[in-house]
Amino acid sequence: MPDTPSPSPAASAPANALWGGRFAAGPAAIMQEINASIGFDRRMWRQDIAGSRAHATMLATQGVITEADRDAILTGLDQVASEIESGGFTFSTEREDIHMNVEARLIELIGDAGRRLHTGRSRNDQVALDVRLWVRDAIDALDVQIADCMRALVAQAAAHAATPMPGFTHLQIAQPTTFGHHMLAYVEMLARDRDRFADCRTRLNECPLGAAALAGTSFPIDRHATATALGFERPMANSLDAVSARDYAIEFMAAAANCAANLSRLAEEIVIWMSAPWRFVTLSDAFTTGSSIMPQKRNPDAAELVRAKTGRINGNLIALLTVMKGLALTYGKDMQEDKEPIFDTADSLALALAATAGMVRDLRPNAEAMRRWAGEGFATATDLADWLVRVLGLPFRNAHHVTGRLVAAAEAKGTDLAGLSLAEMQVAEPRITEDVFSVLTVEASLASRVSYGGTAPANVAAQAKAWHERLG
Repeated sequence: MPDTPSPSPAASAPANALWGGRFAAGPAAIMQEINASIGFDRRMWRQDIAGSRAHATMLATQGVITEADRDAILTGLDQVASEIESGGFTFSTEREDIHMNVEARLIELIGDAGRRLHTGRSRNDQVALDVRLWVRDAIDALDVQIADCMRALVAQAAAHAATPMPGFTHLQIAQPTTFGHHMLAYVEMLARDRDRFADCRTRLNECPLGAAALAGTSFPIDRHATATALGFERPMANSLDAVSARDYAIEFMAAAANCAANLSRLAEEIVIWMSAPWRFVTLSDAFTTGSSIMPQKRNPDAAELVRAKTGRINGNLIALLTVMKGLALTYGKDMQEDKEPIFDTADSLALALAATAGMVRDLRPNAEAMRRWAGEGFATATDLADWLVRVLGLPFRNAHHVTGRLVAAAEAKGTDLAGLSLAEMQVAEPRITEDVFSVLTVEASLASRVSYGGTAPANVAAQAKAWHERLG
């Protein structure tokens, strides 16, 4: 959205009223279509009006406009906001964007005072401001949603702190863990996502308003006042950077992509857990669909769609990176292409978070199935190796070798490790005693994992309690 000076009240209306006296003819239809952004940037109307209110108030304080003009502007902006809120506002493609649509309606309502609003600013710093405000608001809304998703996971963790399930590496059964511990892993991941968004918010919270087209303005404006009025930490220190920076939007979208990837991992696991032969969890009709031909089907469509949103969000990030990668300072119309991927990213992640929180609350773990599989695949082999180290004093590599021989023996016999007799175990290591069988149950394995961050039920219950208190 390039800089556009306010039309002079004395000027006669040219064929292209938007551009004042410079252009005698209107744009071609295709130019108007490719140039206009009102179809999507109307979403920023609240931010646009907030920026105009702060700007008008500052101009009056600095004596650039009169208090009467300021009051008229503020009253007019309230009217515009009311019309948009109620659905009575007519958005015009000819007016190109949200800024000119609001300004044009303001002028219709209050006349020359509305024409004075654009003093000391440009659409370049105006759009830079609006996008920053919009992204900041989106971060605040997503933070609430991430916290809600975390609460849902914590509730499941507390309820199933001691519910055994198999832990996997390479999607092969590795060691027993608990469903609660598994849920808490995603709590930790989402906590880092919250931190990434918070970091992004800190960096973007500088105000570009007052940078004007690119070089600042000759009017005696107070950029610190407008920054404070709009909740920013400070005004941006370089006017060129202020109108051209979109790295904060890229950072926002990168944080969203990371969060979406974490949600996608959980969604994938839900899909797997619901499938045969696992049947670890069930989802109700609220988060599943049926088949048009197979009446027995219950498909985890919500999880699959959360999983798919990741590709969309990743694509948005790449799109904006590509738009920005070769742009010389300062503003280029290319940057109009920032908004749709930003908006779509926020919308897609918000929907994925809502669906994930809903699914997590709806999940019903099948404790019997998870317990049965938790002991499969020689899942307590590491416990046997640890016993050999702890009780017999074997170096771990030697214990690993002995355990491997015992796994092979059990596999040949068609049993698990606990199904071997003491005599069969002593073939591999003569000093093994009957005590070894005490560590070969799923419950014993879980109870032994007491290291910080480990899967012992007591650990999980304590961590769930701590997260519950932290999240409120």
